Amino acid sequence: MTNIYRFLQVFALGTWLGAIVFLSFVVAPGAFASLASRDQAGTFVGLTLSRLHVIGMIAGMAFLVVALLAGSFAALWKPAPLLVIAMLLLTIASQGWVRPRIAELRRDMGSIETTPADDPRHVAFDQLHKVSVSLEGAVLLIGIAALYFTIREKPF
Repeated sequence: MTNIYRFLQVFALGTWLGAIVFLSFVVAPGAFASLASRDQAGTFVGLTLSRLHVIGMIAGMAFLVVALLAGSFAALWKPAPLLVIAMLLLTIASQGWVRPRIAELRRDMGSIETTPADDPRHVAFDQLHKVSVSLEGAVLLIGIAALYFTIREKPF
């Protein structure tokens, strides 16, 4: 049974990390290169990012449930589960706070392309976009560390 638990944890993290990499290096650049406007590309990437967050939250919870099933509550105090908890918290912050504020600013501006760069809404959007990218980058890096610790830990 221990191999199944380890497989499920690696699968959960691999799915989450793979989705982040795919969105960041394939979907987002492709959308901005091929769609008619930056506004359309931003809308598409925002929708995709929200769905990625749902996948990540499901994967993170699955990882933690497996840790509990394989051990006990104490199993959550190992490095990998703690890192997954950090990933979940950052993802929840991005999805629950950053994404809604970005969407609100996009609605208020109508078009990012036609809103002057010095407009306070555009400035706020750019700052939140940087926060969003930083959060996603942090989740990816923490996830890589969590994957390492998952593989390195002694079997259940």
